[in-house]
Amino acid sequence: MSSDVLTKRVTGTGSLAVGPARVRQVQVLTNSGGAGRLTVTNGNGGSTVLDLDFLASDSHSVNIPDDGIRCSSDVYVSTATNIDAITFFYS
Repeated sequence: MSSDVLTKRVTGTGSLAVGPARVRQVQVLTNSGGAGRLTVTNGNGGSTVLDLDFLASDSHSVNIPDDGIRCSSDVYVSTATNIDAITFFYS
């Protein structure tokens, strides 16, 4: 079964307002402030569904295997350290 894949670009923490959703891929642009960190939770205060560390001053692409990461509440960026922009690909 196929579904449309959508994108949403964010530049900080907070809700993507796309839930429920399945995150399929994440593109991250880190700055020169040091190592980057991205933490995504299932809604504000929910369980952590994705926690990644990145090198500074680079562009990173993270493909999520199988059916992606399901957020039954909402996709919520709880931590975005030294990250200038994040693009989520979701369905």
